[in-house]
Order: sequence, then C-alpha cells, then structure tokens
Amino acid sequence: MKTYNPGKKIKELRNRKGLSQEELAEQAQLSLRTVQRIENDETDARGDTLKRLATALNITPEDLTELPFEPAGILNYDSRNFLLQFNLSALSFIIFPMLGIALPLALWLSNRKKIKDIDKPCKRLINFQISWCLAIVLTAIVLFNHEFFHIPSSILNLGAGELILLSMPLFYAINFIYIVFNSVLVYNTRQIFYQPAVPFLR
Repeated sequence: MKTYNPGKKIKELRNRKGLSQEELAEQAQLSLRTVQRIENDETDARGDTLKRLATALNITPEDLTELPFEPAGILNYDSRNFLLQFNLSALSFIIFPMLGIALPLALWLSNRKKIKDIDKPCKRLINFQISWCLAIVLTAIVLFNHEFFHIPSSILNLGAGELILLSMPLFYAINFIYIVFNSVLVYNTRQIFYQPAVPFLR
C-alpha cells in the first residue's frame, strides 16, 4: 500500500499562497534544497521540518499528513474495509458501554502494523467513545448530586435514578447515529467525523 507523502500537498498549498520555494524556505527557516527535495518526493517531511512547513503554510502538521482516501477498491482498499469493520465494532457499546472502547481498541492494536494509515481515524473513534462514556458518568454524578450543583428539585421530580435511566436512550441514540453516519462516510471513502471528543489519544 502506498504511504501518503505530503510533498505534493505542500507544493499545492505553496502555490495557492503565491509563495516561491525560496519564500517558503525562508518562512519555514529551512534550506531551499530541503523544500525542493520534499516537493519532489525525494524525502519525507517529518518531525520539526514538518512542523516548520505547516506553520509557514498556516496549517497544522496533521493537515499535511492526513491520508486522503483513494476511490474505493484502489489503493486504500484494505484500509477502507478495515475502517468500516472498525467503526461497526463500536456498536458493541449497545451490549456494554466499555465494549465500545475495548473492541475497537483491540482491533486497532492488532492491525495497526499490518494495515497502514489507520491510526488517526482509529484514535478519533476511540477518543469519542471514551468521551461518550465519561459524559454518561459525569451526567450521573451531576444528577445524583443535584443539590450541590444547584439544580432545581422540580426538574428531578422523578428522582435522580429515574432521570438517568430516561436519559440513557438519548446517549445511546447519539452514539448509534455517530457510528452509522461515520460508517457511511468510510464506505464512501470520506474522512470520518467524531466530534466533540477529548483527544486522549493523539
């Protein structure tokens, strides 16, 4: 499988900004030869060099290294199929919330060396699932301690426990919709979207 090289993207962004290679090299505090080699795919932009180029182009390093999906069935067939299974595995949260983290995490760790370019989308889903579980826990804490948080008791006339049980279908529906929506995105070779989420895995 071909690994995505940001050299072409750097060149396109430089041209959009109307910068010459010399100007980009100067703003990024790199040598002209380094910029030329990166744009010609003679070397990869990594580490500090990648950060400098991203700063000069007013983007993030992730914007340069994010793998754009190729049409279905061509270069990223394996990645696409894996990510589709990976997303659907998160539906295990229906059985038990933590399974929505554990099963995708196990799939990712067992396949990350065999299938390239899956780390970022996998981290996004896992971060979302962790954030979702924490949101449930925090909601329960707030409702059980409604007096401390100054929540009017009239809102809780059913009792904290009952209200938590009633709120669960909403939490589950949101997670289910996100997983199905992102599975459709993967099937159509689009980047997945799991936001908002705390970036526990970077």
